[in-house]
Amino acid sequence: MANTNLRIFSWNVNGLRAVLRKGEIQNFLEKQNPDILCLQEIKCKPEQLDLLEMGALNSYNVFWNPAEKPGYSGTATLVSKKLEKITIKDASISESLDLDKKEGRILVLDCDDFYLVNVYTPNSKPDLSRLSLRHDSWDPAFKDLLKNLEKDKPVITCGDFNCAHEEIDIARPKTNHRSAGFTDEEREGVTNLSNSGFIDTFRFSHPESVRYTWWSHWGHARENNVGWRIDYFFISNSLKNNLLDAEIYESQAGSDHCPISITISVTKKEN
Repeated sequence: MANTNLRIFSWNVNGLRAVLRKGEIQNFLEKQNPDILCLQEIKCKPEQLDLLEMGALNSYNVFWNPAEKPGYSGTATLVSKKLEKITIKDASISESLDLDKKEGRILVLDCDDFYLVNVYTPNSKPDLSRLSLRHDSWDPAFKDLLKNLEKDKPVITCGDFNCAHEEIDIARPKTNHRSAGFTDEEREGVTNLSNSGFIDTFRFSHPESVRYTWWSHWGHARENNVGWRIDYFFISNSLKNNLLDAEIYESQAGSDHCPISITISVTKKEN
């Protein structure tokens, strides 16, 4: 057996077809050459992509979990064709995560050494009408899903968690204390995930770094870097020594979110 390094990326593209039409995802794939890319908010079904759009993804096997509602939500994970034996995993999602079945919010892959969970966490909405659903149902059930998977082998989860965890993760914490994405209840969900043994890879690797992954369309927020860090990679504590790097790619255009990544060392089983 030998070790190999995997570069895993996550990106809320806010519309996969739009990012493909702009050529941004093609440029990104060519420049970064990810081994795996987890996408959130794809807003399409595979049959909606034309031949040119599908051709841009030719180097990858694509696993899909689109939303039932057209133009809404959904996740997809691109896996390099060089990687073998990666399959979709039936995660036996609980009733508290039933939202996933309609909105395509969770996609679990069995990657031999670990499970990879791509997630697009529900937004609490500006009027906080979904806050109780998230706090009382989604967050606890999602944590339980990860812990149940972890009984079998380590877990890597990534995606848009729709929450800035600490004040360092948001440009204006004081004025956003009761805003969706920075309520005490949402932050508690991320804290509970951390307390259950999952490591926030970027904060672990860069304890004092002030960087963001999402910017509002209003007020030139991105140009002024008035942002939020709401996209994460969490890993099982057992993978801590395998973590080599965690990064954010603020300069990547195409979405109101930017991509994030980890580099992790895994065991390659030789033939």
